[in-house]
Formats: sequence, C-alpha cells, structure tokens
Amino acid sequence: MNLSDIINPANLVYEKTTVMNDTPMHYCPGCSHGVVHKLIGEIVQEMDIQDKTIGIAPVGCGVFAYNYLDIDWQQAAHGRAPALATAVKRLLPDRYVFTYQGDGDLAAIGTAETIHACNRGENIAIIFINNGIYGMTGGQMAPTTLNGMKSSTSPNGRDIPTNGYPLNITTLLAQLQGTCYVTRQSVHTVATVRKAKKAIQKAFENSMLNKGTSIVEIVSTCSSGWKMTPADSNDWMVDNMFPEYPMGDLKNI
Repeated sequence: MNLSDIINPANLVYEKTTVMNDTPMHYCPGCSHGVVHKLIGEIVQEMDIQDKTIGIAPVGCGVFAYNYLDIDWQQAAHGRAPALATAVKRLLPDRYVFTYQGDGDLAAIGTAETIHACNRGENIAIIFINNGIYGMTGGQMAPTTLNGMKSSTSPNGRDIPTNGYPLNITTLLAQLQGTCYVTRQSVHTVATVRKAKKAIQKAFENSMLNKGTSIVEIVSTCSSGWKMTPADSNDWMVDNMFPEYPMGDLKNI
C-alpha cells in the first residue's frame, strides 16, 4: 500500500465533525462531557442543521459546550435553561432547540423550570448529564448523589434520614403528560456511545414533530469529584450508579 492509497478520501473511515471548534480540551481526564459534545456535533452535521440549532447552556461544567460546538448558543441563569429554551422555541419554532444541563443544575435549582417545561410539553430536547455530584464547584452532594456516596459536603456518605433520598428526576419526568421521549443512556463504551447518539438524534427529531419534550439522561462519571481514576470511575458507575439509574427508555411515544 502506498501513501496515495492511505490518504484517498475513499478510504476514509472517520473524521472529526466540522461542527466542533478547534478548542483545547479543558475537561478532566475521563469526563463524559467531551464525548457527548462530539455526539451532538456529529448529529448536527449529519442532519445538516448547523444553522438551525440553538443550544441553551446554564451554569456548571457543561456551560463550556459553547466553546466546543459551532452553533448558536444562549446562556441561561443557573437552572433556568428550560425556561429560556421555551422562549426560544416559541419565538423560533423552526429551530432545533436543546438544553445541556448537569444534575446540580437540572435537578436542584432548576427543578421547577424542568418540571413545568416538561409538563407543558415544550417542543425542546433536554440533554441531562448525571454524575451524581456537583462537579464544577468542588464535588458537593447533589440531589442525585447516591445513598452512602461520599462528597465534599457528605464526607461520611449521603444519609437518607438527614439528606433525603436520591432524586430520580428522569423517572419523575417520564410520568408527565407533556413528555414524549425519556431515556437514560451512558457513554462509557463504544456500544453505549452509539446508543446515546441514536437517543440524542431522536430527541432532536422529536422537537420538530410537535410531540412534546424529550429528555436524554446520560449517566456519567466525575473522576475529579469522585476522587478516582477514569477507569475506576467507569467501574464504579456501572456497579453503583446503574442500579439506581438503570439504562434504557422510560417513555417513547
């Protein structure tokens, strides 16, 4: 095989999506955000909707998605992404509008906005990164933190009598009449990355079919917050997060 055969476009197997900017990666090693960003970029390119897509980023690690994806963005106040997405989609119904939120943002300060947007059936997609902890601000306990899980504000582990139960908000949202597609995925293996990509694309497609709100939860790792290596984080997620937040579709109509 000569060099011309290697660089022949006909032999191309994979290339970086043009929707992603050439930005140095700032996320911690093993972080799931980078993978999800890549999937969104690929979907936008493959659907040919780069000039029709608007992302809503609130506060948290995921806010930096606007540095990586070359689409239109709006930044919302902490937890208010679904409210802002509601306004954008109603004003511009021909746009693909999605929020990109962490569990601290969506399931804590943003609980009301999330529930009411979903209950109204707003035609938006919500991408929900759930790593069971506040990642950006120092690894504090989040609503999704598991029972017994240690964090900077629960050094002895979450205590249900004191802190309450982990909030499985995705299961809650699936019960609302305004949601049309609710699914829980992960991105820790090649197979799960492919499933997550299909789920996100379906959520984007649903936003144009006037079927209601789509939620794609990505159960994720936080190596820094969990104080583990990336490999150990993946194993811990499978053994501990998946039983509480099992993979698969919760609603698909």
